[in-house]
Amino acid sequence: MIDRRTFVRLISAWLAIAPLAAKAQQAARVRRIGVLSPFAPSDAARWHEAFRESLRELGWIEGKNISIEYRYAEGPANLPALAAELVRLRVDVIVTSATGTLPAKEATRTIPIVMASNADPVVMGMVASLARPGGNVTGLSQISSELAGKRLQLLKEIVPNLSRVAVMWNPGGRGSTVNWEEMQLPARSLGLELHSLETRSPSDFDRAFTDASRAHVGALAIMPNPLFAGNLRRIADLAIKSRLPAIFNLREFADSGGLVAYGPNRTDEFRRAATYVDKILKGANPADLPVEQPTKFDLVINLKTAKALGLTVPQSLLLRANEVIQ
Repeated sequence: MIDRRTFVRLISAWLAIAPLAAKAQQAARVRRIGVLSPFAPSDAARWHEAFRESLRELGWIEGKNISIEYRYAEGPANLPALAAELVRLRVDVIVTSATGTLPAKEATRTIPIVMASNADPVVMGMVASLARPGGNVTGLSQISSELAGKRLQLLKEIVPNLSRVAVMWNPGGRGSTVNWEEMQLPARSLGLELHSLETRSPSDFDRAFTDASRAHVGALAIMPNPLFAGNLRRIADLAIKSRLPAIFNLREFADSGGLVAYGPNRTDEFRRAATYVDKILKGANPADLPVEQPTKFDLVINLKTAKALGLTVPQSLLLRANEVIQ
């Protein structure tokens, strides 16, 4: 038996300590992050390291208060099953890129999804609007039509009298299809005729380049797609063999021997994706987090490849480049 005064003191002490105990318990909880990638681990390694580094800067440390479940599809066919697997694991948030977003959205309407990079999410039906996504998807979007036009413009600067451009795209990927459709208007404004190279698998590459040579095109534009991102060196080699100046959206294309790369800095996009994850894990609703567009872009030119193709890259373009590979 305790007297009333002692009882009141005990209750008061408990009331004072309880919130601290609850907060400590909440802080000790390990949150689970799912990363769904259409790429191979080696292709996405640089981007995922930037994502982890940004999370650490925000106080989220693997093995301490977060765990990360990686799922690499290495092609679009495996994405739905891997998305469903992450849902079964009851992750707190799923981070996607490129073609991984739609399978994740189809797998869950409740788990928050953060796009690290995606073609126009409004056109593709991922979000209601950029300002108010309205569902469980938010993150970063690419400005596809503007970038497609810019790539064509860059090719025209490099190739004198360019009039016909082959476009390699994958009709099996919704984002690649959207990019192909959005490319038509800027091509007309630049006075360029586009020649379609539908490419669904690596087995189509040789046939596509043979087709491009027969069509007497003057350059090659490659649409953003994991199929192409996973075969950069092969595509770059085939482009040189076919004497075709080629451009792609990832800087790694120029690193692999491609002539030009221009597009959003993918590493920066993954770093920014971590800030969305941070907000969501702290209670933010993805429906209320505006979708942001890229702020950093890479223009990388491979002069060794230009020399192999017998091209002289204008000095004005070299001065605008973020990096020139000698």
